[in-house]
Amino acid sequence: MGKQLLGEESLLKDWRPALLDGLRRVGGLALAPGDLAMGFYGDLFRPQGQTLAVGDPVYGAADVEGGFEQDLLFAWWQAAAAVDDRVAPPDGDTLARTPRSAQAALRALSRSRFFSGLALRALVFDVKQTRRYLLEPGLRQAARDRVSAAIGDDTRVVVAHSLGSVVAYETLCALDGHGVRALVTLGSPLGLRMVFDRLQPEPAPTGAWPGGDALAWTNLADQGDAVALVKDLRPLFGERVSGVVVHNGSHAHDATAYLTDGRTGAAISGGLDAR
Repeated sequence: MGKQLLGEESLLKDWRPALLDGLRRVGGLALAPGDLAMGFYGDLFRPQGQTLAVGDPVYGAADVEGGFEQDLLFAWWQAAAAVDDRVAPPDGDTLARTPRSAQAALRALSRSRFFSGLALRALVFDVKQTRRYLLEPGLRQAARDRVSAAIGDDTRVVVAHSLGSVVAYETLCALDGHGVRALVTLGSPLGLRMVFDRLQPEPAPTGAWPGGDALAWTNLADQGDAVALVKDLRPLFGERVSGVVVHNGSHAHDATAYLTDGRTGAAISGGLDAR
C-alpha cells in the first residue's frame, strides 16, 4: 500500500540490500543483480496528473466511505489500541460507522507509533487502495497480471509485503504448475476477515494452498503491526503455513525491517536451496 509514487527500480533500491542482509544472517546464497525482480503495480492506483495538480487526492475524514473503508479503518484503530497505550480504544459512541466516528478513528491513529508518520490523506488513501483492489475487478486483474509477468519458469521464491501479499497469494493460486518453492509474506493482512472473505479463489471454507506440495509458505508479522492484524494464518489456510513473530522496533510494518531479519532470510534461503 502507498507505493504509487515509486516504481520497480526505486523499490528494489531499498529491498535488495535489506533482503541480502537477511540472507547473510543465515549464511544464505548470494544473489546476482538479475536474480531479483520486482512485480510493481502501484502506478495503477496513481491518479492521472492534471495541470498544476499532481499526486494523491487531498482526502479527509469525510472521504472515508461507509462499509468496507470504515470497517478497515476501525480494525486498524482497534489493533493499534491493543498494542499502543497512547491510542484510546473505540468506545460505544465511536463504534457506530459515521463520518464523525471516522474522524475520531483518524485522530486516534495519528497518535499511534505505527501510523504517526503518515499524513491523514495518505492513511485514507491506503484504506481506499485496499478497498479498490478487493472490489474493482479490472484493477485487481491488472495488478495480478503485473506480478504474474515477473514470475518466470526459474522463479523459486516470491516475497510479498502488506497488500502485495494478497496480490501475490492470488497470483500464485491462479498460476497452475508454477515452480515457486517458497512464498514469504511480510506484514500481511490476509488473516483479516474482510480481506480473507473476498479472496480469489473463494475460501471453501479454508483458503486455497497457493502452489503444489513442494511449496513452503512462511508468514512473518511484527507484534505491533496493525496491518498484520491476525498473526497466525494457520486457522484460515492450514497447518502448513509457518508463522513467525519478529521484532521491527518502531518500524513495525516497514518492508526493509522485515527483510533484514534472519528468519526472513532463512525462509528465502530455503526456497532457493530447494530442489
